[in-house]
Amino acid sequence: MTLLIAGLLLFLGTHSLRIVADPWRARRIAQLGEGPWKGIYSVVSLAGFALIVWGYGVARGAPVIVWTPPTWTRHLASLLTLPAFVLLAAAYVPGNRIKAAIGHPMVAGTKVWAFSHLLANGNLADVVLFGAFLAWAIADFVAARRRDRVAGTARPAGTAGRTLVAAGIGIVAWGVFAFLLHGPLIGVRPFG
Repeated sequence: MTLLIAGLLLFLGTHSLRIVADPWRARRIAQLGEGPWKGIYSVVSLAGFALIVWGYGVARGAPVIVWTPPTWTRHLASLLTLPAFVLLAAAYVPGNRIKAAIGHPMVAGTKVWAFSHLLANGNLADVVLFGAFLAWAIADFVAARRRDRVAGTARPAGTAGRTLVAAGIGIVAWGVFAFLLHGPLIGVRPFG
């Protein structure tokens, strides 16, 4: 569990700088330059991610059961991850209505993904992992929307065509991950 928690602190801590220390972050970017800052950020994030994967795998080897979720929660989680993937895709497809309406669809998708996995998993490692991501995503979404209001950020309305592209990419990505990749990568087959 120590590796998992260390990874979460490193990964989510790095991703929380805009939430808790935005002026400090801006000064470091100005001091180092955007390229070197992104390099350091990426290395620290990847190290945190690697620790999360390693620590989660170790913790799953000796599970501590917090609660036993009913079977229907696994079905609900599988369905909830579909909009999470659509939200993730909407973060990268420019000019779509989802991004215009939500502002930060990747963080919103992370909230849905983490919540759905909390519903379906009752081991301590699951609660720590998905609970940490859910708490971070809620805090980050609130902070990002606050920054948008202060900055007067206005996003273009988006088009129906680009919204359909975002939705299509999200649906296809969800299908590929749910039916083909989740089992080999995570060890759990959502539909099999």
